[in-house]
Amino acid sequence: MIERPKDVHYLIIFDGGSKGNPGRGYGSYALVRCDTGEQKIRRLELGDNVTNNEAEYRTLIEALRALIGIIRAHGKDPRRYRVEVRGDSQLVVNQLTGAWKARDKRMRVLRDEALSLLQQFGEYRVVHQDRHETVRVLGH
Repeated sequence: MIERPKDVHYLIIFDGGSKGNPGRGYGSYALVRCDTGEQKIRRLELGDNVTNNEAEYRTLIEALRALIGIIRAHGKDPRRYRVEVRGDSQLVVNQLTGAWKARDKRMRVLRDEALSLLQQFGEYRVVHQDRHETVRVLGH
């Protein structure tokens, strides 16, 4: 069972990687509605020549786009919702929270896109979680 925070509407747990680095990219995310516990897990194939860090960011970006799409499909405004994002990538979490700089241009572009999507919500927080918890929820 996923621990659901009571002060947010949605929870996203994400993970990405590549077979080879760079290599064949993959990812998955869980989208959880906190009040009901309803959850969906989606698996992604991200193509070739993808690094682990790119796969992490691209998976998170797809999860955020999906959630924004769901909210808008119901005629609602994402600014009325609070979201928590959890991942085990220290690079992604620390770059999104501003603790680390994104020195690599590709990482800056992905960070900025993820932040732009996060800023469409009324409130958001990005939290680092242990790898074993990500594996328990997503299976990789």
